[in-house]
Amino acid sequence: MSFNIALTGLAAAQKDLDVTANNIANVNTTGFKESRAEFADVYAASVFSSGKTKNGDGAQTTMVAQQFHQGSLKFTQNSLDLAITGEGYFAMAEEFGSQDYTYTRAGAFKLNKDNFIVDAQGNFLQGFPVDPATGDTTSVSLSTSSALQIPDASGSPRATASVYSSFNLDSRVQPPTIPFDPTQRASYNSSTSTTVYDSLGEPHVMQFFFRKNTDNEWAVYGTLDNKQFNHLGDEVDTTATPAVPSTPISVFQFSASGLPSATAADPSASPLVFNANSGTTFNPLTLQGLPGTAPVSPGLSELLGNGATFPNDIVVNWRDEANTTNKLPTQYASRFEVKALEQDGATVGRLSGIDIGTDGKVVASYSNGDSTFLGQVAMVRFSNSQGLQPVGNTAWKKSLTSGEPIAGEPGSGTLGSINSSALEQSNVNLTNELVDLISAQRNFQANSRALEVNSTLQQSILQIR
Repeated sequence: MSFNIALTGLAAAQKDLDVTANNIANVNTTGFKESRAEFADVYAASVFSSGKTKNGDGAQTTMVAQQFHQGSLKFTQNSLDLAITGEGYFAMAEEFGSQDYTYTRAGAFKLNKDNFIVDAQGNFLQGFPVDPATGDTTSVSLSTSSALQIPDASGSPRATASVYSSFNLDSRVQPPTIPFDPTQRASYNSSTSTTVYDSLGEPHVMQFFFRKNTDNEWAVYGTLDNKQFNHLGDEVDTTATPAVPSTPISVFQFSASGLPSATAADPSASPLVFNANSGTTFNPLTLQGLPGTAPVSPGLSELLGNGATFPNDIVVNWRDEANTTNKLPTQYASRFEVKALEQDGATVGRLSGIDIGTDGKVVASYSNGDSTFLGQVAMVRFSNSQGLQPVGNTAWKKSLTSGEPIAGEPGSGTLGSINSSALEQSNVNLTNELVDLISAQRNFQANSRALEVNSTLQQSILQIR
């Protein structure tokens, strides 16, 4: 019997050595979770045996329990390297469209030949669908998740629909003495320009010229690629016979305090005067994009010569986009100053970067300044992580004891957050493992000694004559 007891001790010590050696071997494995061998004594008894004199029957391994505490983070230069801080796992699918998921905390991801985000084994990282413009998640169910893909195509152009311009006009300048001519600097006091984009994403220079009429009145003229247009967006042909005089696109009136005047004007008057909105800024100017219907008007698109159009009217707002109080048009005794000059169009964009936030939102940035939400990294948790079934490659699958995966957005509920450009290192403490290794070795030697003593005693008995 003592032989069997010593053998169970040897088996337990061997199991402890195996578990410790496996931990040490994976000390540099990303996302690895250390294991701990747990043992129990073996005590066999019957109703006829005396409990007072019964000795144990050895030891047995009850469980090799994985320890899912947090590993330290190692920061990298790769934005596709992801680490989870807190509870949760990445969901991975071996095949595209498959719902047979494995779960991992190893976030060393990369792109495959089709630009899908995968791990070293080619498993697809799963993500929730989001609104491309706002990033709002439309579903957090694993059944609606799909493989995350980074686009390799160019970003679509966006035609300009709004221009924002604000300025200070110098009240000290004198009105020009010659008729307005965009080619003659002496015919206007100040000018500024911005780039607008047509339906094909081709840039065009839209320039505004400010010409002082009287003390508190300014005329504004406009050109697109040096072609002058009026307040509707129609081209002004000053070379026609008889000659067509230059017409302003707007007339600004300021009060004695240098702020936009609230004096109303007849919208049908020529030149068109735009009154101030509640005494803060001038009314927006709508430049017709496509030809009108009644009366037929060529519109800004007629100024283009590349087959493109401005699919929408371009609204010129005499303020900044946020309508900031200190960036409204003014006429002070100060040099001409552009306070705001923005527009909402964009040319064709090339993919310039990928960013992944702590909430798992994947954002593609383009060279034209656009950004698009591609998806949200799916995260899951389990009621009992120690019940997960290891399948190798630092991955697990659900089991009866782990419970069903509970999906959610990173950072919500008890789910942890995501760190981009970081990897979670193994949670193995090498110092502790080396101490455990010595302890397991001593345990193995002690049980081997017990076997040796038993053998010596039996040999002594056999030699009795």
